[in-house]
Amino acid sequence: MPEQKIEFETERQLHQLYGESPANLSQVERMLSVRLVARGNCLSIDGKQEDVDRCGDLFALLLKGREQGFVSGKSDFGRFLAKVASGKTKELQDLLQNPLVLKIRKKSVVPRNLGQRRFLDLILNNDMVFGIGPAGTGKTFLAMIAALHALLEGEIQRIVLARPAVEAGEALGFLPGDLEEKLLPYLRPLYDAMDEVLGPVEARKLVETGVVEIAPLAYMRGRTLSKCFALLDEAQNTTRSQMMMFLTRLGEGSKMVVTGDVTQVDLPTRQESGLVHAQKTLSAVKGLHFHEFDHDEVVRHPLVSSIISAYGKTPSGS
Repeated sequence: MPEQKIEFETERQLHQLYGESPANLSQVERMLSVRLVARGNCLSIDGKQEDVDRCGDLFALLLKGREQGFVSGKSDFGRFLAKVASGKTKELQDLLQNPLVLKIRKKSVVPRNLGQRRFLDLILNNDMVFGIGPAGTGKTFLAMIAALHALLEGEIQRIVLARPAVEAGEALGFLPGDLEEKLLPYLRPLYDAMDEVLGPVEARKLVETGVVEIAPLAYMRGRTLSKCFALLDEAQNTTRSQMMMFLTRLGEGSKMVVTGDVTQVDLPTRQESGLVHAQKTLSAVKGLHFHEFDHDEVVRHPLVSSIISAYGKTPSGS
């Protein structure tokens, strides 16, 4: 049987590529039908030529991915392996060919898959973008990262965060605390993104000084958002009128990103989601772009993708 030996710079480099876990090597053997022996800084691959070549491609991509910041843990390793095993090696090659890196303070943020790369490209190069897809695809995180990058680069002067509070029936007056405290549970994913790249102290300062503004949809009527990055999260829970009201706030020098999951609508049964309606109504509008994520682009624990896929195959109400 054909054998290929790959020599790495150091033993440590090889171990890092497979997460220093023999279980990961066993998973490669099962999924790619090869036999692996890691000794020192060398990896020996035995199997059919086609399988040996695929395994060689996997480790070459893992090495390049690690150099660019893509591969940092077990989940990343699993995603790269799944792509190669399913014949999607070229997708990874395209992703790594021209890396897109956003630097925020000392942290570098890179898209984790081709879907994220396309979504981020759209945000950076257009004024209005919709990101639609299941939980865990990174759409909210990337939108917030793009907003912070635009702010720190001086492209905008402030960030406006909005999200429909469906679970509270928009009756925020009945919730304890001031406006920010009432909305905090609904905007937690956006705060988490700020905390991750800026740290909680700087993130909090941006909110306290009004550079990052929290705005309930009901409070946005009549406003014009200029020199601003406006982000509407969980948009599947807007009504048609709320969606139209939000989109028409866009002013000079501003960007707007709308994110949501059309399979997770919490509105009353007979009420059409504003996001679903916008997707049908606005798809042909020039200058406005929709990006749809798929369940296999989930970047949380590998099980999350499988769970979303399984639920997607189950008829509602069954």
